[in-house]
Amino acid sequence: MKLLDVLREELNLTGTKQGCGTGDCGACTVLMNGKAVNSCLVLALDAAGSEVTTIEGLSSKNGELDPVQKAFVKHGAIQCGFCTPGMILAAKDFLGRIPRPTEAEARDAISGNLCRCTGYAKIVEAVVEAHKYE
Repeated sequence: MKLLDVLREELNLTGTKQGCGTGDCGACTVLMNGKAVNSCLVLALDAAGSEVTTIEGLSSKNGELDPVQKAFVKHGAIQCGFCTPGMILAAKDFLGRIPRPTEAEARDAISGNLCRCTGYAKIVEAVVEAHKYE
C-alpha cells in the first residue's frame, strides 16, 4: 500500500487528497520527518518509523491553527480546498528553511502543487506573509 492509502483508508485522515497518483499535482503532500513528500509515491512500509504530519496534525492540540494555515485563511488562499492541504504542507516545509521568502521564492516553492481555482496570487501572498501570523 502507498502511504496515501493508509492515511485515507486505514487511519481516516482524509485531508490528504488523492489527485493524479503520479506525484505531479501535490494534492497528497504530507510532511515525513519534516520534509514535504508526495504520499502517493511513498510506500507505507517505507514510512514505518517516520514522523508523518498531515493537515489534520498541523494545528495545535488546543485547535489553534498553524501560522501557515492562518495566512491561507487571512489571504483567501483557498477556494474549493482540494489542493489546500498539500499546498499548506509544502509551504510549511519551505518556510521552515526560508521563513521570509520573496514572491519569486514562494512561487518556486509551491511549483510542485497544482491549483485549478485561485490563480496562485493569493497562495503566494499567504506564503510570503505567513511569518506575520506566528
